[in-house]
Amino acid sequence: MDRKQLFAKSQDGVKKVTRTFWGVVVLVFKYFMYSFALAILYYTIFALCVSTDSERALSTENKLFERTYADMVGREKLIEDVINSIQLRDRQVYKDIFYAQAPGLDPVNTMDFLASSDTVPDRDIVAYTARKAAALQGKVDDIEAAFRHVEEVYSMSRDSLPPLSLPLDGISYAQVGASAGSRLNPFYKVQAQHGGVDMIAPQGDPVLASADGVVSRVEHSHKGEGNVVEITHKGGYVTRYCHLGDIAVSQGQTVRRGRRIADVGISGNSLVPHLHYEVLRGGRTMDPVQYFFASVTPDEYANMIYMSVNTGQSLD
Repeated sequence: MDRKQLFAKSQDGVKKVTRTFWGVVVLVFKYFMYSFALAILYYTIFALCVSTDSERALSTENKLFERTYADMVGREKLIEDVINSIQLRDRQVYKDIFYAQAPGLDPVNTMDFLASSDTVPDRDIVAYTARKAAALQGKVDDIEAAFRHVEEVYSMSRDSLPPLSLPLDGISYAQVGASAGSRLNPFYKVQAQHGGVDMIAPQGDPVLASADGVVSRVEHSHKGEGNVVEITHKGGYVTRYCHLGDIAVSQGQTVRRGRRIADVGISGNSLVPHLHYEVLRGGRTMDPVQYFFASVTPDEYANMIYMSVNTGQSLD
C-alpha cells in the first residue's frame, strides 16, 4: 500500500468535531459547577484550619461563660433563697401585726380574698366564704349609700362636700389597715370598737388636712390616742388625726385641704408608727375608707376596701 492510499484511508477514518451552541452552554455550566464546588471545599478547609480574630475572641468569651456559669447558677439560687426568706418574714409581720395574710400584688383582681382562710378547715370553708362575702356586700352597700349622700350634698351646696382627700400623700392599699368596726386590740387581745382607719407610714411623714376647715382641737398626750388634731369642716363633718408626732397647727387656725398639719408618729397607745384617721358627721362615726374613692383609681380603691375589711387587728 503506497503512501497516497494510506493517507486517503486515514482521511476516511477521521471525522471533524463540531459543537452546537447548547453544547457549549452545558460545558461552561459544568466548568462553573466544578469551580464552585472547589471554592466551597477550599473555604471549608480554610475555615476549619484557620481562625479569625473575631472567632478567637468569641471562643475565648464562650470558655469564660462556661467557667462562670456554675457560679452564676449558685448566685441565682442564693438570691432566690433570700427573696423567699424576705417573703416569709413579710407574711409573719402581717400575721403578727394585722392578724391577716400579706397582700398580693392585687388581692382583688387575683381573687385573693380567701388567702386568710388557710387555717380554716375544709368543712367550714363555705361558711367562711359566706361571712367574707357578707362583709364585702355590707361595704358595697355602705359605699353606695355614701355615693348617694355625696350626690345629694353636692346638688345642694358644693361647700358641703365631705373630706375626700387622703390624709397621707401617695399611700397605697398595702398601707391600709383595719377600718372602723370591731377589731382585735393589739394590747389587750380582745375585740374592741375601732373608730377609724389605720394607715401605716414612716415616722415623720407629713399628715395633710383632708378638706378645708378650722382646727377645733389640738391635744398632746402620751396615753390613749396620743397627740391629736381635730378639724371641723362644713356640712357637719369632723376629721380626727391621732398618734401624731410633731403638730404644725394650733387650735382655731383655718387650714386648707392638703396643708401639712402634723407628722406621722407613735404617740399614745400605738403599736407601730401609723396614722389613725377618723371621719365623723353629726357626732356619728363614719368609715373613712368610703371617702377615699375621689383620690385613687377604682382598682386601688377596691383593694383598699379589701384590706380594711380583712385586717382583723388594729394598731392602737
